[in-house]
Amino acid sequence: MTDATPALIQHTTDPHGVHQIRLNRPDVFNALSSEVMTALQQSLDVVTKDPCARVVVLSAQGKAFCAGHDLREMRASPSLAYYQALFHQCSRMMMSLQRLPVPVIAAVNGIATAAGCQLVAMCDLAVASHTSKFAVSGVNLGLFCSTPSVALSRNMSRKAAFEMLVTGDFITAEQALVKGLVNAVVAPEALDTAVQRYVDSILMKPRTAIAIGKRLFYEQLEQPMDDAYANAEHTMACNMMDYTALEGVQAFIEKRNPIWKA
Repeated sequence: MTDATPALIQHTTDPHGVHQIRLNRPDVFNALSSEVMTALQQSLDVVTKDPCARVVVLSAQGKAFCAGHDLREMRASPSLAYYQALFHQCSRMMMSLQRLPVPVIAAVNGIATAAGCQLVAMCDLAVASHTSKFAVSGVNLGLFCSTPSVALSRNMSRKAAFEMLVTGDFITAEQALVKGLVNAVVAPEALDTAVQRYVDSILMKPRTAIAIGKRLFYEQLEQPMDDAYANAEHTMACNMMDYTALEGVQAFIEKRNPIWKA
């Protein structure tokens, strides 16, 4: 679907509005070069503009989900201006995941390190095979994973996130589940089926309600309690005035299935 660097990102859409976006640099563990991030950003922009989009599944080809930034590319251009532009590009792409009006599910099968672990944390949901491993190991190279720390600290407890950041150690998929980084852990051969269960559940819900709820969910996390409740009150009132909620409540009262607009 994307025009730029189609070999780096595979992007397809089915008739139900499910966007499948796959990283495709298996020879370098799907490292996030500037070119890859540009292509991924373009795919996310396509989803943003698609009124029929319902859910995004983010996966990867090969033995790794994503090994983080392309270190060879980074080392080849040692200037502050270059690094500032690179990390700004990455942050914009990461935030685009949460700004999409539809849920994003990470399907992780393999290692996810540094910015690759950040990518998992920025997705709304994540399912991992039990062979997957996660780390923010930049500190082992003298580079603290500061931008991944933003995502990790918003998914895990502070101490669990800081432990990963300061040790650089890998954690297993089961440990990632306990720590809150992923939603489910399954056998590699069951990964697609587990992801599809989430997709099917989301497709049964009205797009409008999910879009409203996703936006509020991330907004209120950054607000003081009073402001969060005020935002949530206003959001729920506006949501209740939308056709989907009015029809859903009326259908419940009348003991029938709701008839939502396509």
